[in-house]
Amino acid sequence: MNILIVYSTIDGHTLEICQRLRQRLESGACHLTMMTVADANGTDLAAFDKVVIGASIRYGKHRPELVDFLKRHGPALNSRPTALFSVNLVARKPAKNQPDTNPYMRKLLSQLSWRPAAMAVFAGKVDYPRYDFLDRQIIRFIMWLTDGPTDRSAVIDFTDWAQVDAFADAIGQLPGRVPGNAS
Repeated sequence: MNILIVYSTIDGHTLEICQRLRQRLESGACHLTMMTVADANGTDLAAFDKVVIGASIRYGKHRPELVDFLKRHGPALNSRPTALFSVNLVARKPAKNQPDTNPYMRKLLSQLSWRPAAMAVFAGKVDYPRYDFLDRQIIRFIMWLTDGPTDRSAVIDFTDWAQVDAFADAIGQLPGRVPGNAS
């Protein structure tokens, strides 16, 4: 099974989740290729049996290049088993940690004709020391508004890694590409 993981990350946490998925999936009989959205633009998606997309959120939006990639490759994505996950801090709240309850996932899906077979939303990570001054202030303000951590020295990973492992298992259970459907 040949699987492609395409990701969009700002601070690197989505990449960490992709690496965890890779580790879990490669323990099965899978070959994985991971690349950024920018690197995947010239990639032939038909060469892969399954495609996984990982997308981070910053200030309430998925990155424009990710949305463009998904729109451009919608037909190729719809022709094979696919999975999508979004990483955002609002998902730290139980009422917003599922694809159908997360406002960012719902907004992204409303813009696309592609419908992934498996979807997940993972809570992200606050890493104040890593942010530049402006990002630190904006994120602290957003956290203050949403009853999140505001300590400038805080590094808090809200990700439920067992949920990430379960998502990897769900990806592994997706059937391979339908024979004869090479597009």
